[in-house]
Amino acid sequence: MDATVIEVGGQRPYDVLVGRDLLSALPPLVAGAAQVAILHAAPLKALAERVGEATGVTPLLVELPDAESAKRVEVAAGCWDALGNAGFTRTDVVIGVGGGAVTDVAGFVAACWLRGVPVVHVPTSLLGMVDAAVGGKTGVNTAAGKNLVGAFHPPAGVLCDLSTLETLPPADLRAGLAEVVKCGFIADPEILDLIEADPEAAADPTGSVVRELVERSVRVKARVVSADLHETGLREILNYGHTLGHAIEKIEGYAGRHGEAVSVGLVYAAALARLAGRLDPDTAHRHRRVLAALGLPVRYRADAWDALDAAMRVDKKSRGARRRFVVLDGLARVSIMDDPPAELLRTAYQELT
Repeated sequence: MDATVIEVGGQRPYDVLVGRDLLSALPPLVAGAAQVAILHAAPLKALAERVGEATGVTPLLVELPDAESAKRVEVAAGCWDALGNAGFTRTDVVIGVGGGAVTDVAGFVAACWLRGVPVVHVPTSLLGMVDAAVGGKTGVNTAAGKNLVGAFHPPAGVLCDLSTLETLPPADLRAGLAEVVKCGFIADPEILDLIEADPEAAADPTGSVVRELVERSVRVKARVVSADLHETGLREILNYGHTLGHAIEKIEGYAGRHGEAVSVGLVYAAALARLAGRLDPDTAHRHRRVLAALGLPVRYRADAWDALDAAMRVDKKSRGARRRFVVLDGLARVSIMDDPPAELLRTAYQELT
């Protein structure tokens, strides 16, 4: 096993392993379980079967719809029915095998079943590795918005096997890099330097650059969630770019890639801070340069503002009628913009069109 171990602290500490050939690390994570429920997307059935064999425990394979279509209460309810029919107990373990949507659902299912059973994540997408599978936030989407129903439920462990990235469509890998770029701007500028030095290497799943980017991004998230699991303060910085990003996903019916929406959201947040006089122009424009170099979108439709504005009012960071945006006051200097004027919000959006 070739693995870098990154510790996530807090009341329920766990390790994130980044490397290759990591399935041998599974048995200790399911110790004491009589069975494991492996939630997976249809294309990953073969991998889910290998995961089941590696645990040494009786596996229950539960197939989920692909991508964001899995993140529905009805899908979670179907999983709970499967656990009930199998006699799933408090000492048994749920394992999520797939991208960020699968790990979000697996964590939510585990958090609610018997008021909490252990969950282990085996993320197979870049987005899952650097964001969704780490940190203990779980949830599903509703008509009102993205991730508005969920629970905080830290995993027992996370196995980021980089070899799974080699099977991803290039567009999905690049979309995941938006979350990596986010980590660079909020906490680790070396990430940005690595990408700017060779954008193609940053998108090559077989190379060493991707591994370093994953490890650096996971360390950023581990530091934040170790200090603030329940998003009472510091953890809000991880939502940089997500206010507009989640609104884009909502008005598109969750049909697009999360990372592409976040990419546009990052450019918007930078424009908002620059227009407010909080962020220097070069750092603001650097957002657009880095994301465009990776082939990620940096613009959006001019006619979408009213719908996006309405969607952002339901953002989790809002407090009553006051909207709040995560912004930068400088590179790796994150703060909150509380209740910005409506005209400023609209003017910043015009820069995207």
